[in-house]
Amino acid sequence: MRRSKTIAPSLTQNGRRKDSQNLHDPALYINRELSALDFQEEVLEEALDTSHPLMERLKLLCIVASNLDEFFMIRVAALKEQIEAGIVEPTPDRLSPHEQLRRIRERLLALYARHEQALLEDVLPALAAEGVRIVRYRELTRQQQEHFRQYFTSDVFPVLTPLILDPGHPFPRLLNRSINIAFNLSSRDDRSERSVGVLQLPPVLQRLLRVPDTEGYAFVLLEEVVQANADQLYCGWEIRDSYCFRVTRDAEIEIAEDEAEDLLREIAEQTRVRNWGADAVRLEVDAAMPAGLRQLLMRSLGLEPDDVYAHRRPMNLHDFLTLLKLDLRHLKDPPFTTRIPPEFQGDSSHVFQMLRSRDVLVHHPFDSFSNTVVKLLRTAAEDAAVVAIKIILYRTGGDSPVIEALKTAAMNGKSVTAVVELKARFDEENNIVWARQLEQAGVHVVYGVLGLKVHAKAMMIVRREEGSLRTYVHIGTGNYNQTTARIYTDFGYFTARPQVGQDIAQLFNVLTANARHVQTETVVLAPEHLGTHLLSLLNDVTEASANGKRCRISAKLNALVDPDIIRMLYRASMAGVQIRLVVRGICCLRPGIEGISDNIEVRSIVGRFLEHSRMIIIEHESERRVFLSSADWMPRNFYRRVELLFQVPDSTIADELSQVFEVYWRDTVKARILQPDGKRTRPDLSDGAPLLSAQHYFLDRIRRTTT
Repeated sequence: MRRSKTIAPSLTQNGRRKDSQNLHDPALYINRELSALDFQEEVLEEALDTSHPLMERLKLLCIVASNLDEFFMIRVAALKEQIEAGIVEPTPDRLSPHEQLRRIRERLLALYARHEQALLEDVLPALAAEGVRIVRYRELTRQQQEHFRQYFTSDVFPVLTPLILDPGHPFPRLLNRSINIAFNLSSRDDRSERSVGVLQLPPVLQRLLRVPDTEGYAFVLLEEVVQANADQLYCGWEIRDSYCFRVTRDAEIEIAEDEAEDLLREIAEQTRVRNWGADAVRLEVDAAMPAGLRQLLMRSLGLEPDDVYAHRRPMNLHDFLTLLKLDLRHLKDPPFTTRIPPEFQGDSSHVFQMLRSRDVLVHHPFDSFSNTVVKLLRTAAEDAAVVAIKIILYRTGGDSPVIEALKTAAMNGKSVTAVVELKARFDEENNIVWARQLEQAGVHVVYGVLGLKVHAKAMMIVRREEGSLRTYVHIGTGNYNQTTARIYTDFGYFTARPQVGQDIAQLFNVLTANARHVQTETVVLAPEHLGTHLLSLLNDVTEASANGKRCRISAKLNALVDPDIIRMLYRASMAGVQIRLVVRGICCLRPGIEGISDNIEVRSIVGRFLEHSRMIIIEHESERRVFLSSADWMPRNFYRRVELLFQVPDSTIADELSQVFEVYWRDTVKARILQPDGKRTRPDLSDGAPLLSAQHYFLDRIRRTTT
């Protein structure tokens, strides 16, 4: 990478830096929403990659569709709210909400077209060739149609509620992201009498229905069965035609926590409102739906033409993930066995003794979650010497062994505290269910912090040893969720260092007692200090480089949005600091701008696993500091969440983390390089650079150590 000319920072009289360049120039920033769509483009690109097994390609297409649902429910909804309120939140790129929505639609029309083509003309035909078919109802034999008519009568008809729109029956409140059918009807008594029927398909019904008497695996979609047998629903009416549609609603939960007497009840109510009563932000329709019917739906939902997206493909692609349950291993990624680190192998009775002697790093999903984190927690639940367990729970998943271990610990008489974040987006209902289970088992449940989301990942176990108490700590970059621990990459750090234990105890005091102005040595907490501490770290490196020292910043993140951090990175680049960033998703920084960011390179990696780990490496001459963090570099993480930044105290583990980063940085197979114009390109291999996939490298490494 070409190094820019070293520029010493100039200061004003009050000691603040004076930029020789205007680092507030909107041209220096990529729009956050458009960058989020860039990430979806990368996921779609992976779905188009024929080196992936077919079922994995289908899964990626379903993930893109689900991610875009969330994008509309959160990001597009927020832009619409700004416009409606007449309040414009300034963004570094200075695009107005109207202009952002215009560009979003322009990008999405092209993205949806590629997505639809990939599904209908590539993946589904290829699956059909392998014996997995989605069959149109009209293609069924007479016997098969009769089978589904009987199925409709016995298993579907009783739970359907057909509606007709007339003055006595206004347009219904439709469930968020449910599949609905609109019927154009004519009266059998008077064919000039026309009406429109609306039917919502309840989510309790199975979507993909197995076709009997066929070879391989053939499925027909529920909506086609309903459409073909709707004469039983609208007796006395002739069904002229019918079309599917789907409504997406604003999903952001807004709670006045200082006014909510019962936060648990209020969140449950707001979740219900999100599903049924929130404003519509998008209408998806069958591409064949006539204009008059589209306009009726738009008027009824309060939407404009630019809010309508027409598809030829089936809706609710998430339902197609059920196909992954078919026993067709040759169409899926090969299974892998996670590594059990040597420190956690064998009988669990030695685990505390082991942690007293050394710290341990695990890298999920390559290292086992159940045989490290869960094993430690289960051991603590049964160990008579353990007196207390404290843990932060953001997302845990269903049938969680973590929840079961906590319940066991409480029933065994230990003091167990769980800080539960009820506002974890789209997991609110699940969190409410198991939070109540924990309370019933005797766990002391604390529901987050007023006005903040608790996003830090930490657990502490207090054990009585030789007449005194010792604290064992786990700090992670990911959630205590056994399911995502096999599909997300994350780091976990185990230690029994007294100072770390004391600092994590302070964190829990912040969460449970609203403690303030706490002093910590090994961790930095948000929202009090993390943002300013990170700026200080970057500033120190910048000034050292400006004074002729050799410095480098390396970081692996999920998102880079915070404008203050971006400006500091620009200053560091201008001062000659080499900056390497692996940013999986949103990145608002523009690398490679001459004189400003030509010392910054940004890469992203999209592969079999979702890159979720966060690490920072600060190098200053021969000194190196390595950090793990729960926080991305976004304003919400610095100022509206409880997060932590942890400096790795063990030099051997710091070396290991640095080596992990280097593997990611050398990825030439799944990496994309961010260009100054915001486009992401594959690495240039014309110079003979070796092919390397970081994720495959780590998988191959555990295969070598487990065979």
